[in-house]
Amino acid sequence: MASIFTKIVNGDIPCYKVAETEDFLAFLDVNPNAKGHTLCIPKKEVNKLFDLDETTYNALMQFSRKVAIALEKAIPCKRVGMSVIGLEVPHVHVHLIPLNSMDDARFISKVALTEEEFNATAQAINKAL
Repeated sequence: MASIFTKIVNGDIPCYKVAETEDFLAFLDVNPNAKGHTLCIPKKEVNKLFDLDETTYNALMQFSRKVAIALEKAIPCKRVGMSVIGLEVPHVHVHLIPLNSMDDARFISKVALTEEEFNATAQAINKAL
């Protein structure tokens, strides 16, 4: 069965899209640690990061870097943190999280955003690309 991220890639589930290439998609996490928390995924469904072939792995990191640089321009923060955990969704995903404290990276405190805030945030990051 397709992962929720594959359903997003296929357009079956909407997302707040930040960036897209032929092989990768970046969109806002709907349960964010901080405003601007973005997920970068390969469009091809692979469960574990280190199961990606080397070319796709390197390309995902390059794509994530570009998104992170734009994210830091668009969202005031001390830095952008990166995390790859992969336990909740069986589809490789890189978390890019605007950080102002270590707590922002702990996945225990979440922020609530309105649909308008999600849309404005996605547009601001996309514009910074």
